Amino acid sequence: MRAAICRSHGTRLSIEEIDVAPPGPDHVRVDIHVCAICHSDITYIDGGWGGPTPAIYGHEAAGIVESIGKGVSGIEPGDRVIVGLLRSCGDCFHCQRGEENLCSGTFAETSPFTDASGSAVVRGLNTGAFAAQTVVHRSQVVIVPDDVPLAPASLLACGVLTGFGAVATTASVPAGSSVAIIGLGGVGLSAVQGAVHTGAHPIVAIDIVPQKLAFARELGATHVVNATEPHRTKVVREATSGVGPDFVFVTVGVRSAIDQALGMVRRGGTVVFVGMPPTGLSTEIEVTNLADGSQTLMGSKMGSGRMAHDVPRLIELYRSGDLVLDGLISHTYPLEEINEAIAEVKAGEVVRNLIQFV
Repeated sequence: MRAAICRSHGTRLSIEEIDVAPPGPDHVRVDIHVCAICHSDITYIDGGWGGPTPAIYGHEAAGIVESIGKGVSGIEPGDRVIVGLLRSCGDCFHCQRGEENLCSGTFAETSPFTDASGSAVVRGLNTGAFAAQTVVHRSQVVIVPDDVPLAPASLLACGVLTGFGAVATTASVPAGSSVAIIGLGGVGLSAVQGAVHTGAHPIVAIDIVPQKLAFARELGATHVVNATEPHRTKVVREATSGVGPDFVFVTVGVRSAIDQALGMVRRGGTVVFVGMPPTGLSTEIEVTNLADGSQTLMGSKMGSGRMAHDVPRLIELYRSGDLVLDGLISHTYPLEEINEAIAEVKAGEVVRNLIQFV
């Protein structure tokens, strides 16, 4: 099986042959057909979160179940599935409270991957989908109906689940609320769609790329603001009754975006941190202003997603035409060109690049 291996952080991925072990209890082995490139993969590849190498990353994928391990039910070989990083034990403190995205359960951590020398290769993000085949826990896959193409479906495993869910689930934005979204990658544009779905108004989309701003308008943003605009905070406030947004969603993990959000949210408003910055990034907050303004700071991991619950709902929205997925796909590359695909994502001009295996 072919895979893109990160041999050391900050270097190009190496295309190599690997062996993939059979699935153990409660696990499934999946033939990967397509995997999107997420900024989280890039942060790991660049060393922003550390972690052992060699490793195979990739966690926003779709494919066909090849085999199942003991104890797996409801999933059969031949099933079309999405494959994501969220896994849930169903028994821990968080899972029992519907917080499956925060699962603290214990899982078998032995990687299924070995390289040509027989040495172990880490299954990055518990998924390892930059490979033609991987093994994941049964909770990490959700069946995809036959009428839904695997390429757009793959985006539901992370980017769309995260952005849409941050608005609709984590923050539970009420209809009529004013919303600003900073960063218009796959997560940010999905947040725009989540805001439209909840009935938010106005919806202000913020980015530095004109094409992304135009796309946000197509998806339902009522206002767009270029983040390089010197008076951007004033522009956002003018678009939100002169007081600032009820909710600001930060979908990129950079300090400038975080600081912008803190400076534009209204008194009594909420800032939701969605994008994951590299380890060690921090900012300064004037706590007096926070308390005096009755403002709320909120984190959103994977849009508070529950794979088995939320992905089928998103699939139905896609089927009904109320959720755009195909338009989020910028380009498709073969595995051999994954480094070029990653470079294009890092340049910021694309929404989602996909790696096609089949």
